Amino acid sequence: MSFLLAKDAINGKMGKAILKLNGENHELFHIKKVTANAEFQKADFKVVGTNKVQKRVTGVSYTGTATVYYGTPYFQQIAKEYNDNGNMLEFEMMVENDDPTAGVGKQRVALYGCTLDRIPICLLDVDADALEAEVGFSYRDFKYLEEFTDPTTLG
Repeated sequence: MSFLLAKDAINGKMGKAILKLNGENHELFHIKKVTANAEFQKADFKVVGTNKVQKRVTGVSYTGTATVYYGTPYFQQIAKEYNDNGNMLEFEMMVENDDPTAGVGKQRVALYGCTLDRIPICLLDVDADALEAEVGFSYRDFKYLEEFTDPTTLG
């Protein structure tokens, strides 16, 4: 029986995110958390001769969120460009998990055609020692640039 060994669990703090905006790469050292999701749309598929309703995938929607320390300038630049000129800038993001102590290696994923869904324009919080902002975004495509090793193949 194969199972994941504790030593191969990925430490969530080990990695980085790079944002590419206007042809320039920026390491997002302000980032606390990033999640990119694929949500599959489904339609009912009914067949004569059975009461069972199957599901058929009809599309996919790509969205994500990033929690950043407030003051990260890049997302505000995008919002300002849209506000001032009506031009929604696209960006790319590369997210890397790289825990050198895990035997599964590293993973790098590129997100393409990213556009903002929501950002805070301003923040104040009397209870916050460090202000955080949640940025919502959509993306058009993704690619695994490097994939984890299957832990069941490790010795």
